[in-house]
Amino acid sequence: MVRASEVVELPVVSIDGGEDIAEIKDVVFDGVSHRLIGFTLNKRGFFSGSLAEELPTEHVWAIGPDAVMVTSAERLVAPGEASTGVSGESDTYSVGGSRVLTSGGDDIGEIVGVILSTGAPPEAVGYEVRPEDGDSVFVPISAQMALSDSNLLVPAEATEFIRNDLAGFGAAVTGFRAKLDAASPARGGGQVATGTAPPPPAESETYAAPVADAGPDQEVT
Repeated sequence: MVRASEVVELPVVSIDGGEDIAEIKDVVFDGVSHRLIGFTLNKRGFFSGSLAEELPTEHVWAIGPDAVMVTSAERLVAPGEASTGVSGESDTYSVGGSRVLTSGGDDIGEIVGVILSTGAPPEAVGYEVRPEDGDSVFVPISAQMALSDSNLLVPAEATEFIRNDLAGFGAAVTGFRAKLDAASPARGGGQVATGTAPPPPAESETYAAPVADAGPDQEVT
């Protein structure tokens, strides 16, 4: 698990050539469907500027502590070539600063970051949330979350899977997803658990996560 903000400025390294071929500029995340879209890129080196090519999520081999790995330079694509556009024409939307409320009415805190898995392909698996009176906690993501202009509504069942450190968060995400799958009629698990929030609207917007910490007028990292 890694914070999205920790991926920004990492080099993109090709496995076949072992070369730094780009640098992560922004992490592009769909705040409505809670989905990692991909990465915009910079050229390597000081004052090199933005790179036209993009890196879709499905083209990432792994995210490590020191680099984002791809199999080859061909995994970078021109804008519009990816199956899901990395930098499309949708409006920029930030979940940073949204309040996280459970369907049972509990206020968990304010979103300050997005948590990513690091395998192939990586995905958004949780939010870092800061309560008013304590340290950050980590809340697993699910399709049952509903996002409004100021609040993110999560199923009440999510509260038992909230963790206060990333070390144990992976197991919590797995457990939360298993519980939702078991409760979903589409998966053959019977009735949906009482208090589960409705799915988000179909239309989506995206935001790009910069380096800076989220503030009242900043996008979440």
